[in-house]
Amino acid sequence: MSSTTTTDPNYKPKPGHLGNLSAEQQKALDTFKNELKQQGAFVEERMDDALLLRFLRARKFDVALAKTMLLSAEQWRKDFGVEEIVKSFDYKEKAEVDKYYPQFYHKTDKDGRPIYIERFGQLDINKLYQCTTQERQLQRLVWEYEKSISTRLPACSASAGHPVETFCTILDLRGVTLRSFWNVKDFVMNASKIGQDRYPETMGKFYIVGAPYLFGTVWAVVKRWLDEVTVAKIAVLSGDVKDWKGALLEQIPPENLPHYLGGVCDCQGKGGCSMSDAGPWNQ
Repeated sequence: MSSTTTTDPNYKPKPGHLGNLSAEQQKALDTFKNELKQQGAFVEERMDDALLLRFLRARKFDVALAKTMLLSAEQWRKDFGVEEIVKSFDYKEKAEVDKYYPQFYHKTDKDGRPIYIERFGQLDINKLYQCTTQERQLQRLVWEYEKSISTRLPACSASAGHPVETFCTILDLRGVTLRSFWNVKDFVMNASKIGQDRYPETMGKFYIVGAPYLFGTVWAVVKRWLDEVTVAKIAVLSGDVKDWKGALLEQIPPENLPHYLGGVCDCQGKGGCSMSDAGPWNQ
């Protein structure tokens, strides 16, 4: 990766910088791109090298498997209506949903990754589904993924001065109950599948914090939905904030971490950190 620092908003990493590719990997990338073009399946405005490499890495640079995965994702985009979601999705209930299930992007970690936070322990399923639906939640998830790839990651790359291709995720389980998990298990399963199959290799760091004693049962179920590479990236940190804030602060500057997770950030203005969407993508 380049060590040059830049704040150029038009910064785009060169293909050769995307992961320091070996000659064999570069050949796989070129073959992948050429085969997609020959099939008329290459979408110029979306399928840059970074996207193609995510699918290749998800399938260990097996071009045939990566192509099957990508074409499946393209069909899903049509079936799910992703382009229409990108153009016209209006999440009017965002502030209300934030009261009952906070999910948000907030600043960056020390490697320049956008930080995504879910406060699962704050979930109030009854009130949540009085102001939104599971379908709307999944549409919002996809809208956020699309914004992250088109806007957040390029902005973070420009700010960091090197390619940023993954996220740092924090799942806060303090206060969660087994009942609350089972109430949203279908949503969690669908959301996990979308992330893993449609937006692969976007997980850089993943912290599960405040895991309660019952989490072992839940984790045994969730792990079955995830591949081995994904599971290996996840750190499960039990106890209260004093027990695990050190691990988070090794990866995240204190001024970028909300105070209730052990940092010092307390975004001013309506809604605080969870409604601020603070980060380089807004600069």
